[in-house]
Amino acid sequence: MTFFRAARTRTSLPLRLIAAVALTACACHVAAMGRQPAKPVTGQSQLEPEAMLIKTLIEIRNNRLDVALAEVEKVVRSYPNFRLAHLIKGDLLLARSRPLRELGEAPNAPRDRVDELRDEARARFARHQFERPADRVPRYLLQLNPEQKHALIVDTRQSTLYVFENNNGALQYVADYYIASGKNGTDKAKNGDRKTPLGVYHVTGNLPRNKLSALYGGGAFPISYPNELDRRQGRNGNGIWLHGTPSDTYSRPPRSSDGCVVLTNEDLARIDKNLRVGVTPVIIAEGIDWVTPESLEGLRGNLLKSVENWRRDWESLDTETYLKHYAPGFSSGSQDLAAWSQQKRHVNSGKTWIKLKIENISAFLYPGRDDLAVVTFDQDYASSNLTNQMTKRHYWINEKGSWRILYEGGA
Repeated sequence: MTFFRAARTRTSLPLRLIAAVALTACACHVAAMGRQPAKPVTGQSQLEPEAMLIKTLIEIRNNRLDVALAEVEKVVRSYPNFRLAHLIKGDLLLARSRPLRELGEAPNAPRDRVDELRDEARARFARHQFERPADRVPRYLLQLNPEQKHALIVDTRQSTLYVFENNNGALQYVADYYIASGKNGTDKAKNGDRKTPLGVYHVTGNLPRNKLSALYGGGAFPISYPNELDRRQGRNGNGIWLHGTPSDTYSRPPRSSDGCVVLTNEDLARIDKNLRVGVTPVIIAEGIDWVTPESLEGLRGNLLKSVENWRRDWESLDTETYLKHYAPGFSSGSQDLAAWSQQKRHVNSGKTWIKLKIENISAFLYPGRDDLAVVTFDQDYASSNLTNQMTKRHYWINEKGSWRILYEGGA
């Protein structure tokens, strides 16, 4: 791998470190994806200012340090709160007088802050090196309902948030953005652990800037952590948001939040128009499985067939067949499968007919789980003695090749 070559001159540093950063990021993503990265930067064709910064580093790679300095000065002038750009500019100026061994060698620089900016440089290089497979989609997005015009996929490993559009049932990539996540990594389990949760969530609110402290920048979108599965597993905590940055900070290091997903204020404003409270899904994963849309058809078909069979068997008033759709580990609120079954037998015994309509179905595979899916739908229930309409959520688990319900409740 020779994406960056250190120049053999006295002024070659930040070349040495930048080469190492680029090669490390590149190697990790090529190994993970089994593909050669190829994302050229042509002018400012990518979202600014990341494209401007990458162009600077490419000039450094080519040992055109004066041109690199001119490029990074453009970034600093346009985005004076972009701290990583300031650090690279300082290195380029310092490299005129002495060789440098690593990024951020300015005298008296606070080491913890420099280390965080190095991490940001690595993350941004990794984003530049990774070419999203144009013919593939995240495998979690089995089906969006017609009201879900967009879906967000957060890849904490790659420090990236992807936006996909629902184009009459087909998924279309819209954009991706650099993000920061939890200081202590992922898989949040308890309040105060400074981790970002992994799972299927939804936007639950829209908090404007004037309702928040300066830390959250341009605004915030709370998400539904802990979800039903989190609570079932004993996970707690709250206040996991998508939010912006303070006015004096363009972007934050990749591992710097207390568990939230943090974007630049500009990028938060870009995705704002795509988010609907109570509707837009936010799936957070540690690495994304990219698959062809065709490969999802069988999985989606089998799952939705199971949902339809559950609907049909409930409507038939064949209670014992209906109850076979529930997994041994099923729960709903305080009820386990035994209590649920007893209640359903009692309720159905007093009915002479049931009509059940379900529509607006969404289905998402759970990150890190091939055997778990989240299905949400609008339910219109009518029977001989009761009518009810609600939005319902199921968690389905695949056990020995059969999908069965692990959780059922209102959404």
